[in-house]
Amino acid sequence: MLSEIYRGYIACLNAQDWPNLGTYVHDALHYNERPLTLNDYREMLEKDFREIPDLFFDIHLLIEQPPHVACRLRFECAPKGVFMGLRVDGKRVVFCENVFYEFREGKIDNVWSVIDKPAIEAQL
Repeated sequence: MLSEIYRGYIACLNAQDWPNLGTYVHDALHYNERPLTLNDYREMLEKDFREIPDLFFDIHLLIEQPPHVACRLRFECAPKGVFMGLRVDGKRVVFCENVFYEFREGKIDNVWSVIDKPAIEAQL
């Protein structure tokens, strides 16, 4: 099931297990319509963890309709400095991301992500 693969992917992210990211993500994919390589995608995720040292992907809602998975992820974290153009400076914030994935051959091929920036702004 795609939901099981997806849960493995989230565990991979939370463990920052970058050598195994390719188990879940194609070598070439699209993120919000932008073409990326697996290496580009990994670098983007590594940057997120550098900017948010306590980053943890918490699944709050997961819907599977092959070849798609839809997920609402919840974050409670303290980004360093500027995050999404907002000066957070280590303040603890809570926000969600609504993200949709398209799988091909059991791996993520497309990602569409929307982060609830107004929720962060309301807490600053």
